[in-house]
Amino acid sequence: MLRILVVEDEKAIANLIHLSLTNAGYHCECVYDGLTAANRIEDSKYDLILLDIMLPKVDGYELLEYIKPLGIPVIFITAKSSVSDRVKGLKLGADDYLTKPFEIIELLARVETVLRRYHKTEKLIQVDDLDIDTQSRMVKKRGKVISLTMKEYELLLLFIQNKNIALFRETIYEKIWGSDYMGDSRTVDLHVQRMRKKVGWEDKITAVYKVGYRLELI
Repeated sequence: MLRILVVEDEKAIANLIHLSLTNAGYHCECVYDGLTAANRIEDSKYDLILLDIMLPKVDGYELLEYIKPLGIPVIFITAKSSVSDRVKGLKLGADDYLTKPFEIIELLARVETVLRRYHKTEKLIQVDDLDIDTQSRMVKKRGKVISLTMKEYELLLLFIQNKNIALFRETIYEKIWGSDYMGDSRTVDLHVQRMRKKVGWEDKITAVYKVGYRLELI
């Protein structure tokens, strides 16, 4: 399981990130100041660090200078949204820069992108009664291979990465089809219905009234 350290002094935000990353299948830990983060990084191994800039004791910029020689990717998550702040963060070596407030689905997408860039994605995902090999894109249900189209496979991963989160139809369309949503829900609905029928998740991927769909898993 991939390990992510969240360095964020606002505990409500840290707890929300922790919950979302845990639901998405990551091992997540939170610390609330830069000095504790430096000590934790020295003692443990992490695949990714989500780092606030304005931190007690040691700020995010200083901490980044300590992290970069270790080769751990870093995403800045901060309220400092000016162009100069973003440029400074990226020039110092951050791999991405996300400003508050942000949508959880965007955070998860950026986390996945950075981990993929460093070849740190999980090769085998096990969720409920499914086994997913992300290298071969093979999906099995209780050992039996399920034939999914490319879009259906990408939909399945999108729901798994955002389990228990209601996804708007426009968000689903833009993530899977890569273009702006034009208000026609038939494409999304058809693909979701076909995919959940193939994997036998009709009772798990449920419609959310006036929103879209949600994968409900404990």
